[in-house]
Amino acid sequence: MYIDTAKSTRGDKTYTRYLLRDSYREDGKVKHRTIANLGACSEEEIAAMKLALKHKGNLQLLGDPSQVKLTQGKKFGATWFLKQIADHLGITQALGQDYQGTLALWQVFARIIDQGSRLSAMRLSRSHAVGEVLGIDDLKKDQMYENLTWVSKNQEAIEKNLWKTHCKKTQQPPALFLYDVTSSYLEGQQNELANYGYNRDGKKGKKQIVIGLLTSSDGTPIAVRVFEGNTVDTKTVADQVRILAESFGVEEVTLVGDRGMLKTPQIDALPEGFRYITAITKPMIRTLLEKNIIQETLFDEELHEVIHEGIRYIVRCNPIRAKEIQDSRNTKLASVSKRIADLNAYLAAHPRAKVATAKKNISEKVNRLNIQSWVDIEIDEKNRAIDCKKNEEKLKEESFLDGVYVIKTDLSKDKASAKIVHDRYKDLKYVESAFRTMKTAHLEVRPIFVRKDPRTRGHVFVVMLAYLMVQELEKYWKTVDMTVQEGIDELASLPVIEVATSKGTCLKIPEPSSRAAPLLALSNLIMPEVLPKVRRIVHTNKIHG
Repeated sequence: MYIDTAKSTRGDKTYTRYLLRDSYREDGKVKHRTIANLGACSEEEIAAMKLALKHKGNLQLLGDPSQVKLTQGKKFGATWFLKQIADHLGITQALGQDYQGTLALWQVFARIIDQGSRLSAMRLSRSHAVGEVLGIDDLKKDQMYENLTWVSKNQEAIEKNLWKTHCKKTQQPPALFLYDVTSSYLEGQQNELANYGYNRDGKKGKKQIVIGLLTSSDGTPIAVRVFEGNTVDTKTVADQVRILAESFGVEEVTLVGDRGMLKTPQIDALPEGFRYITAITKPMIRTLLEKNIIQETLFDEELHEVIHEGIRYIVRCNPIRAKEIQDSRNTKLASVSKRIADLNAYLAAHPRAKVATAKKNISEKVNRLNIQSWVDIEIDEKNRAIDCKKNEEKLKEESFLDGVYVIKTDLSKDKASAKIVHDRYKDLKYVESAFRTMKTAHLEVRPIFVRKDPRTRGHVFVVMLAYLMVQELEKYWKTVDMTVQEGIDELASLPVIEVATSKGTCLKIPEPSSRAAPLLALSNLIMPEVLPKVRRIVHTNKIHG
């Protein structure tokens, strides 16, 4: 006999079902039958029944069942689980196990469990078993902010420790690194790093910060840096190169960056032993064509390679991308045509309406859609109507390089084939994926509830560490029909149960639900039956840098 537990989610609510069941054999097969629906029982009553069933052969161990008292404690599962993952990844050791390092670890966990401000993380600690798992209690908001300053001051040392762990796991230091930059807009005006710049979020009129992320070739985050919001992408490269050269002691490295990142000045400034993989812009491709360094005949689906003055150019045309660009143009033109039809109908119905005003309206739309180079707008004065036509000659010139890209590198052929160079450049998608997760998906770096420079940097680094853990969980749970957030929520629902009998008191961990159990199994973890003892860490007022 056993209690079968299952959870289901409808909208924002989660429902738990409890059935008292037993197993029996019939015709050589194991079957199950339901004895009773325990849906009306409380969590404490369910836990008592599970405890009684577990010791059904020797109930005297429990004393008088009527004297058993069960009290639900804090949420245990998520904090305990994340602590095991952090230990495995070396994050716990990298942060250090004193008060500040442990508090920083909780900030990372809080970012994964429930994204919010430092005040939110402090309140979250009251309902989760932070003291019972991490050994720190009674957190204060000011401590959380001060801890971000500590994180910022110690960031390079923490990154260096994580780097050592990464190298041990891979058994060989990576020699190829991916680098990209993004921006994150701010709602307020007072952040010390905030400024106006090229906003990738499409939020006009918002100040922002710029974030540069360095990863290994498989997308594992290595280092992150925060820059003022008006910093151009190319000016962030030197800082990342310094990290590789000085902090990590890397002497031979290939830096992979997109066409806006690694331009000639940045390439020329790379230290001895550093190599690069990047792409070139369309004007640069046209220049190579004009100089006959590459030829139009190379623009097909196959990879082609040209070597000129020691530089290798990998040329390819992606037909799928070319079709996407063509479809986009057609969609934009159709949108303009529909707007023209609406305006022409308006002009016909309103004789006093000005055709020039309607034309201005269409011209503004064409400019917004960025198709003005191959769309001509005409006015039929006699019929008071507007028309737009494709300029076929200009459109041919515009679409000439659709889907075409050229990758540039100084890596020798004996170090990497054309395919390897091509694939490593395409691996920049891992950094883009990291930015999506950090900015708009699970971790939500925004809104940034801090103002001071070091706290902003500390906040972004906490988000990077949280992403490192989320990335690991995605690998573990890739076969589960559940997002990482849903998995963490499921584990978070597992509480500590205080069991008080005539024999004494103990803190028990109930068995994981049918949804949580696979998450633990896939992560190679077994939930403890009783609350483990941890060393309590005393808070010190001083922040050691």
